[in-house]
Amino acid sequence: MASLSQWVQGARPRTLPAALAPVAAGTGVAVWQLAETTGTVDWSLVVPRALLALAVSFCLQIGVNFANDYSDGIRGTDDDRVGPFRLTGSGAAAPGTVKAAAFGALAAGGVFGLVLIVLAQIWGALLIGAAAIAAAWFYTGGRKPYGYLGLGEVFVFLFFGLVAVNGTAYAITPHPHWVALLVSVAIGLLAVALMLTNNLRDIPTDAIAGKRTLAVRLGERGTRLLFTAMLLLPFVLLVPVMVVQWQVALVLLALPLAIGPVRTVLGGAMGRDLIPALGATGRLELVLSLLLLLGLCL
Repeated sequence: MASLSQWVQGARPRTLPAALAPVAAGTGVAVWQLAETTGTVDWSLVVPRALLALAVSFCLQIGVNFANDYSDGIRGTDDDRVGPFRLTGSGAAAPGTVKAAAFGALAAGGVFGLVLIVLAQIWGALLIGAAAIAAAWFYTGGRKPYGYLGLGEVFVFLFFGLVAVNGTAYAITPHPHWVALLVSVAIGLLAVALMLTNNLRDIPTDAIAGKRTLAVRLGERGTRLLFTAMLLLPFVLLVPVMVVQWQVALVLLALPLAIGPVRTVLGGAMGRDLIPALGATGRLELVLSLLLLLGLCL
């Protein structure tokens, strides 16, 4: 039976910044919009909805991590793994138990999402929420998982970028804005960079297992260059936002955090040597999103 520590490792906490970042950014956008349009911010409305959105995001991230652990484990993809600890592949937990944990986390995310939908009266989000849960499972689950076809980064960009940022902002204030779109693209690109780091590390084992991720398709060189672009482009995309809200320039303080992972990835690191780059990329996304939240709220 897996220990509590092993279950925590299986949940892959280093990926959680990808869940927190879009909610922080979307909340910042919503607060800025409220201040611009009404001149006031009702924090008794903002805080509960932001926290519910965060609960949804965390549950979905943990759910997809356990689902990935289960599906890759039973397929044998994790039999010779160099990355973070996996419950199924290591034999520490029974596949059925890991599958139940995945379903439990996804179900919890669905409950939190339903509460948020009822609170914000955005019934159209039911379909989007159902699609997000389905995407979490079918990343590596089902007969034809899209993660094995090289589409993982596309769905991460969509759900942990466009949907999560704009969805959070819309749940707080139902007025779409181009600032929210730019911010969601920037956050989505950083989420893609996080996944690219993971998949770059796993190129050798994924290729053998038949998992044709985007990194496997692009090869090492192409993946390293794409990773660098995904890490640096968000700062360029946020320049127009800085024009309308100069305090958003605070995000530039996060730019030095990109140096380490870019140097590691472009330097040719592979295998376990890429694990620090994964953590550094997550920290960059987290710090940038928090600075963005602060800049938009000032």
